[in-house]
Amino acid sequence: MTDRLSLPKYVQIAEMLIREIAAGHLADGARLAPEREMAATLGTSVTTLRKALDDLAQKGLLVRRQGSGNYISTKKTVPSVYAFLRLEKLSGGGLPTAQVLSVDHLPKPHGVAFGPAQNGHRIRRLRSLDGDVVALEEIWLDASYADVLRPEDLSESLYLYYKKHLGLIISRIEDQIGAEPVPDWTQGAFDPLEGAITPYIERISWSQDNEPAEYSRTWFDNNKARYISRL
Repeated sequence: MTDRLSLPKYVQIAEMLIREIAAGHLADGARLAPEREMAATLGTSVTTLRKALDDLAQKGLLVRRQGSGNYISTKKTVPSVYAFLRLEKLSGGGLPTAQVLSVDHLPKPHGVAFGPAQNGHRIRRLRSLDGDVVALEEIWLDASYADVLRPEDLSESLYLYYKKHLGLIISRIEDQIGAEPVPDWTQGAFDPLEGAITPYIERISWSQDNEPAEYSRTWFDNNKARYISRL
């Protein structure tokens, strides 16, 4: 991926491997392919791959044995850019990416309480796993955290953007799962058509100060993705 809003390549690889481990595709003690072979498979350089593997090793997910190779070491909890992303491919895992459709500063949705401001920044995005569009996202950030949000400034990981640029750390979430019709702003990029009933996630996210800071709605294609929560 070359989009300037994308996460660095080594971070993408590290996050992809973390999600593969969480999904059980890479078992505890499994030996990874040799680095040159693995880099070629992933379409990256050995240097970039080693940065990703260094990240896993620092998080306790990889053991490097001189002259033997790299081995997976599983953990129950792992620091991850996508720690709160609950969507996975049907087979598990999948590298998340996102495409911003619009960002607007608007009055908050009626009947939804989060944050002190009357207005919010509404972010509409397409969410993909391994390049395949699986969900629509509508995210509302309380306007007290930023005067202006521009599409060109946002990272694919909004929570990472919040932390680095707004000083906002999402510390916990509450999801409610249901089914809702697909909205009319899909721009034809989401396979279930407008009005089709799909699985639906409604989320409130809290800040490090235990204040509700963000509200979001996600419609996802259950023919391509599933909601997973591992405790």
